[in-house]
Amino acid sequence: QVQLVESGGGSVQPGGSLRLSCSASGFTFSSVAMSWHRQAPGKERELVAFITTIGGSTKYTDAVKGRFTISRDNAKNTVYLQMNSLKPEDTAVYYCNVRWAWADYWGQGTQVTVSS
Repeated sequence: QVQLVESGGGSVQPGGSLRLSCSASGFTFSSVAMSWHRQAPGKERELVAFITTIGGSTKYTDAVKGRFTISRDNAKNTVYLQMNSLKPEDTAVYYCNVRWAWADYWGQGTQVTVSS
């Protein structure tokens, strides 16, 4: 079955960096696009970053452009989110997502807290 396991979250000060990882299994990782989403308290879940199958194309929400980088390693079935210059408004639970066989799958999420 499809499994997505996020890791790498934590607490950092404003301006700091974190690298999130999402390890995937149960589907042909190299053949599907992957994405990162986040949900802050009291807000709806939003798309943060998206990457195509071989990483040739990426897209970001405006709030993170220039600060976050999504990448993938198809040999390791892993997608990453490098987050630099973190701001308090980046505080949220971050989720990995894949659409496979007409269904959406989510990981359990990893908490990112940016605070001084």
